[in-house]
Amino acid sequence: MSDTGAEEVRAERGQLVAARYQLLERIGSGGMGTVWLAEDPVLGRQVALKKMHAPPGEDGRARATSYERTRREARSVARISHPNVVVVHDVVDHDGLPCIVMEYVPSRTLGDVLREDGPVSVAEAVRIGHGMIRALRAAHAAGVLHRDVKPGNVLLSGDGRVVLTDFGIAVATDTSSLTRTGEVIGSADYLAPERLRGGPPDAASDLWALGATLYLALEGESPFRRDTPVGTAYAISSEPPRPPERHTALTPLIEALLTKDPADRPSAEEVEERLRDAGTSTAPGPANPTPAPAGSASVQAPADPMPAPASGPPSRTVPQRRRGRRGAVAAAVAVLALVVASGAAFTLLNQEDDRGHQPPDDKPSHSSTTPPQLPQGYHYERDEDLGLRVPLPDGWRTTDTADSDLAYTDPARLVSLRVSAGELAASDQLQRWKDDKAKSVSAGKLPGYSELRMQRTTYRGMPAAVWEFTFQGREREFRAIYLGFGKPGGKEYALYLSAPSADWGSGQKVFAQVRERLVIEPG
Repeated sequence: MSDTGAEEVRAERGQLVAARYQLLERIGSGGMGTVWLAEDPVLGRQVALKKMHAPPGEDGRARATSYERTRREARSVARISHPNVVVVHDVVDHDGLPCIVMEYVPSRTLGDVLREDGPVSVAEAVRIGHGMIRALRAAHAAGVLHRDVKPGNVLLSGDGRVVLTDFGIAVATDTSSLTRTGEVIGSADYLAPERLRGGPPDAASDLWALGATLYLALEGESPFRRDTPVGTAYAISSEPPRPPERHTALTPLIEALLTKDPADRPSAEEVEERLRDAGTSTAPGPANPTPAPAGSASVQAPADPMPAPASGPPSRTVPQRRRGRRGAVAAAVAVLALVVASGAAFTLLNQEDDRGHQPPDDKPSHSSTTPPQLPQGYHYERDEDLGLRVPLPDGWRTTDTADSDLAYTDPARLVSLRVSAGELAASDQLQRWKDDKAKSVSAGKLPGYSELRMQRTTYRGMPAAVWEFTFQGREREFRAIYLGFGKPGGKEYALYLSAPSADWGSGQKVFAQVRERLVIEPG
């Protein structure tokens, strides 16, 4: 805290607010207000009192809007009665500024825990997730959206209670909006893609933020954080989340919550059910969805679910991919440009240090024929016929296939990678996976099949679908992931990797390198 800030705290300490609440200690602050521990002598209890800031230079109309927003926050939260939501006791005015009097919960925020202690255990993440989804279900049932779900707004009390707080920008779904046209409100790392595109907030946006919060709780870093707000906005709108280092029972749920299309995210009810299942699961959790590869000594079935690519010369895929990438960048930048040009406020509340550290942005460029730099221990295998450069771990070998697919295995022949390119992309890649699954399962080609995830996504700006499952090999269980993508009417690609379930983490890291650094050369 600066000397000026310390002086302000000393000056305010002991003040009486609304002739009733005595300020004791400042316990939090943010862009919209300062939270104090206060004494309520009337009822003989301690409360949390949030004093709103008066932004410098704000005109009377804007200030009136801010104050009405604060009062609406109190009214919104007062509609919710739930142990996982902070209780609002009162709303008072002090020196012309509104103050919200809330339940005082002796606690640390999840953001504090991550900064001071590092990532939490899977069991703790499940417990926190349970509290958060129950709070959100209660809020949504009362017609209230939070709009700023993040680690700093999750209180973890000493008695085990998980409390969602600071509905400071909450909105009741049945009230008129006080947000100006073009105004985007929320914390950058937790804004859903549809919010960045200017769409209205809804329950799915809160669930996206829940997914980003759980990712950070387990990994210690944001799934989309970049060096600048624009870079973060681009990553959120068009890139997959960073591959997690820890593959747990929560990974498929988090990936589902971070799906770009809100219509494809699970409902709050499903989230709570899957959290309950994760809490009772002892098996290691999944990461990214896709089927099993050919060529493994123990696995024969995986090759069949993979769509057989048509033969022929490479088509003009790169220009389509470039347009998708530029379009995504333009979408992210346009949000900022529109806001600045219109004079409206773009409130990307600080990219708070809610994580343990900030990773460098090493996102490679795929629009150049110069391959992006690979990590140590990897090299590129180039196929001129398909126009692809595939990143592979050193020591991996090429295997023969009956079609034009590229197939590789690790030295032990247990981890298999397969890459295909076809002439015409499916109009609905998700339906393609559904059809392939039905045929493969009914034909007995995937013994012991258990689906982990099958859903739409995007890849480098192109429509895509991911499919992940486990199946039984001759001697052990395998896990597989497929990623299919392509522009309708253009070329279609599919990436496939399978590995023993017991060593899925190693296989998933290889898949992540292929997904992030695959080079598609101009045709």
